[in-house]
Amino acid sequence: MSHPIRQVVLIMLSLCYGAVMAAINYTAPSLGFNQTFQQSWALYSPYFPVSEYAPPPTGCTITQVNLLQRHGARYPTASVGVSLQQSVAKLQGADLSDDPSLTFLMNFTYALGTDILVPYGAAQSFDAGQVHYTRYASLIDGDILPFVRASSSERVVESALNWTAGFAYASNQLYVPVLSVIISESGNDTLDNNMCPNAGSSDSETSEWLEIFAPDIADRLNMAAPGANLTNSDVLNLMYMCPFETVANEAPSAFCGLFSQGEFNSFEYYEDLKDYYGNGYGQQLGPVQGVGYVNELLARLTGQPVQDETQTNHTLDSSPVTFPLNRTFYADFTHDNEMISIYSAIGLFLQPHALDPSQPNTERTWVDYKLVPFSGRMVTEKLECTVAGETGDYVRILVNDAVQPMEFCGDTGSGVCALGDFVQSQQYARLNGEGDWALCSD
Repeated sequence: MSHPIRQVVLIMLSLCYGAVMAAINYTAPSLGFNQTFQQSWALYSPYFPVSEYAPPPTGCTITQVNLLQRHGARYPTASVGVSLQQSVAKLQGADLSDDPSLTFLMNFTYALGTDILVPYGAAQSFDAGQVHYTRYASLIDGDILPFVRASSSERVVESALNWTAGFAYASNQLYVPVLSVIISESGNDTLDNNMCPNAGSSDSETSEWLEIFAPDIADRLNMAAPGANLTNSDVLNLMYMCPFETVANEAPSAFCGLFSQGEFNSFEYYEDLKDYYGNGYGQQLGPVQGVGYVNELLARLTGQPVQDETQTNHTLDSSPVTFPLNRTFYADFTHDNEMISIYSAIGLFLQPHALDPSQPNTERTWVDYKLVPFSGRMVTEKLECTVAGETGDYVRILVNDAVQPMEFCGDTGSGVCALGDFVQSQQYARLNGEGDWALCSD
């Protein structure tokens, strides 16, 4: 469990840092590609609304909002950055004179940073803050501002701060929410998947698909660049360069031109498999890593104390200062892996059949660019609805603005469930993963 003194220090630091970030008031620009191409970048796709936001059904009023949002676009992680540079160097060391699409490499210098947000990613979060103020302004007044938390990675904290700045900007500085809690990733954290060391990986499934789609690409590039000796893994790294350079430079990367739309569709499926078998339904210990957040969500929706024995920090969640139950808007900032676990713990995007590592199912709803793009978001709305003369509490969930079907709690097509039915449907979370949590550690 995280030390309570450290939490207080982090809270105070966030208040100081927020003043600096509040000066950012720009909008995420176009990246120069059509949306279809950008969507084939999977979890590295820029955020876009999957559907136009639909107001609640007639007779329903929103009374509470719970936002869960991924950090904005970032540079590659340190380990990935090393691999990218190695693959680029192999291609640069080859004969590039015969293929015009490769000549840019003759004067190319790798210049990507590591781990942190790129300016485009900061702008994505700022934009989101403006959208959410505009959409849910009726829930806000001077005494009831959004309660904001973030996992402690720098890119997540900065995303939260840019969101608060965008929210304040949209209200003409009338409502200025602060980042109230930063949860250390070295301890119990419902906004990071760091507490299940025994969880397996997706290596088997992703390797199978890589061996199917990458060899032809490697052969093509090796013929165009004699001496490169690119492997399947190199192909993957060179494909990663396309989204990472594009979001970093806010302009199309020349690496994107090395691959066709169809090849990037295969790349997208590689990442679908990675998440499905890494943190989703295909991983036995994937959904249990989302249980802590789900139990916090249930506490907020019902106004009852958190009941959880998995990831939650009991010190934080038992205090009305660090886990209030009287707010109308909650905003949490996290990572894509944790969001995948949370979707799976709730029962969203359930597939009739496991994803096939040898062939994509074109009818699947498990598609990374729709689930966890950069700055992707899940919103759980609590509603007060009058149905057949009876007024009660209801719930609906939107992922990237698309209303999610929730047959598991009685949704008959409107995307709305009675709150009590939704709570009952979350037995997996309420029972702490039904034994799965105990398997996370020896």
